[in-house]
Amino acid sequence: MTRILVFGGARSGKSAYAEKLARESDKEVVYIATAQAGDGEMATRIAHHRVQRPAEWATLEEPLRLGDAILREARPGRLLLVDCLTLWLTNLMFSTGETYPDVGDIALPELFHSERTHLLYALAEIGDTGCDIVLVSNEVGMGIVPYGAISRCFTDEAGRLNQAVAAICDRAAFVAAGLPLYLKGAPC
Repeated sequence: MTRILVFGGARSGKSAYAEKLARESDKEVVYIATAQAGDGEMATRIAHHRVQRPAEWATLEEPLRLGDAILREARPGRLLLVDCLTLWLTNLMFSTGETYPDVGDIALPELFHSERTHLLYALAEIGDTGCDIVLVSNEVGMGIVPYGAISRCFTDEAGRLNQAVAAICDRAAFVAAGLPLYLKGAPC
């Protein structure tokens, strides 16, 4: 059983690299998509990702209850590909329809905290199942500090989540310009 975090900036090639790992695994692949088509641009992005996936991969759309989906789908001979953690994080942050202030403290919904905890539990728990998992995430904290309290909160929470997931995973690969750099564990 191998757990791999693949992370990088926008258009870095992280999803393509994660999909390459899945294709080369010779395992049954379940693609767990976290995106929601809230507008036309996102619908186009989702459609693009769907076309790129092999037809034999099963797809499960799970925008909120990611830990449950992982526990439910993990079994020997299978690889779960989760794309992506930062969209999932956004879904949780805005799950109640809350409008956040431009300045001041941000109180995230209870669902955010409980589902984040449950995801980390699920990642640790599947260690004995014989199921591999590849998790895709964005690295959003390498640029300027964003304007607005919710943007800063998102950057902070994405960084914390990436650190927690990387600590659990056996391998972590940072992708830039389509090239993976392994920061933890040996390349696959």
